[in-house]
Amino acid sequence: MKIFNISLASHSTVLLLPLVFFFSSCIDENLNIDPNRPSSVQTTSLIVTAQKQLVDNVKSEAASLRSSALFTQQISQVTYTSQSRYDIPFSYSETIWNGLYKALNNLQEIITLNSDPDTKDLVTADGAGRNSTQIAISRILKSYAFYALTDIFGNVPYHSYGSDDPEFEALQQDTDNLTPGYASQEKIYADILNELKQASDTLLKYQTETTFGSSDIIYAGNNHKWAKFANSLRLRFATRLKNKNPDIYNSHFSDALTKGVFTSNSDNAIYKYSTASPNEAPYYRATVTANRRDFAISKPFIDLLKGDNPQLPFADPRLSKYASLNSNGEYVGLPYGLTESEAGSFPATEVSLPGAIYSAPDFGEVLMEYSEVAFLQSEYNGWNHSDYVNGVRASLAKWGVSTNDAENYIALLPEANQRNVLNQKYIALFSQFLEVWSEYRRSGFPDFLIKTGDVIYSGPINGGQATYTFNPLFGDGGIPSRLYYPVKEQSVNLESYQSAISKQGNDVIETKLWVFK
Repeated sequence: MKIFNISLASHSTVLLLPLVFFFSSCIDENLNIDPNRPSSVQTTSLIVTAQKQLVDNVKSEAASLRSSALFTQQISQVTYTSQSRYDIPFSYSETIWNGLYKALNNLQEIITLNSDPDTKDLVTADGAGRNSTQIAISRILKSYAFYALTDIFGNVPYHSYGSDDPEFEALQQDTDNLTPGYASQEKIYADILNELKQASDTLLKYQTETTFGSSDIIYAGNNHKWAKFANSLRLRFATRLKNKNPDIYNSHFSDALTKGVFTSNSDNAIYKYSTASPNEAPYYRATVTANRRDFAISKPFIDLLKGDNPQLPFADPRLSKYASLNSNGEYVGLPYGLTESEAGSFPATEVSLPGAIYSAPDFGEVLMEYSEVAFLQSEYNGWNHSDYVNGVRASLAKWGVSTNDAENYIALLPEANQRNVLNQKYIALFSQFLEVWSEYRRSGFPDFLIKTGDVIYSGPINGGQATYTFNPLFGDGGIPSRLYYPVKEQSVNLESYQSAISKQGNDVIETKLWVFK
């Protein structure tokens, strides 16, 4: 069996995860059969593995709960609060980097098996779907993994199916490139958009067929839904380039709308976890399985949902969906960015932990949803009010808010403008913490997030009065712009690492990434 190398920091040789091979018990040399080649290959096993690896890592403690969820101040830390003050362990970078490149390697293996003349006929057996649509879905998921990597780190080793750009050196299995160069964000974003466009076009051509069947946890093999997902992602990524490259923004946005994007919550891209171990959702594993209560809903976010923020001075019915009541039957947010000694005055029983929906073992982690598409269209159409309302209504429905409560809330909404649309987008994206962080870095909204020196709590503490201010341990006083590259890159891929930081800026959390400048 062939073993492939992953071109990433560890440069370890990894045997790809579960492929089911069937070998003959004896070989007749006269048949000229190579005993080292599989007679049957299941890409359905690979897609199961790759999807879980992708979602597990994007939604992990390292990439989400202990970084982006804190940076965007929807979550606060009950104990061990240093990450909310921007002391981010280098080990987090290693975990994210390795995990996402493993997922990428499995997705690339699906593409290889569907392209190799020796295996391409075998992998379409048993309802797995045609070669071209297996490749197309793998390209979409690869694009999602690379979006996560580049939004977290900046320039990274990148690989493209449709481009032979020499700067795209990752995942080069045949040449065993163990020291890949880092592609620029400018090239990565442009290529991701092209990958998604080409993948969508292929899937639309065969939209009535299925691919991967029940092995596809996200869409159960529905080619048409995968095409709509690809086009909806094009809206997200094109909007990143709105000011950087208006031509790319307009051309991809209009083309994606023409070809079909999400139009309701039934289109949402959701990875549904299980109640059975070890396949529970990441937040459940980080809290219930680990027997920890490290995270609560933050005071800035609770205040916004309760109507205590003057920008939205009325209660949001999603409050009871996002947060739990404390031991006194109240919704109380945990002040954001406390020191560990200060946090000791706010026990978990006295603040609101995440609500039952997000805390469930079988929570469906969202990769993208219709409400975001509606907000993106509102922005594209000059902050259009109708699209804005559609986005809010879709979010309320997705979280199970009653129609009556939803319409009452919508009737109170302020007129659509940049701030109001993006405030609602911030609320709707709860649990999609990486995208919330990216949106903040792109737009600067919401503009009420806590910065250095701001008062984070003033009130009674242990029989007296106290005032706490926010004092981060690292950074320049603002929300982090990126995470550090894995330390191992400096030893195993030093030349590429040095080249990347010479172009991008110092390997520190305050270095702004090209796409967000």
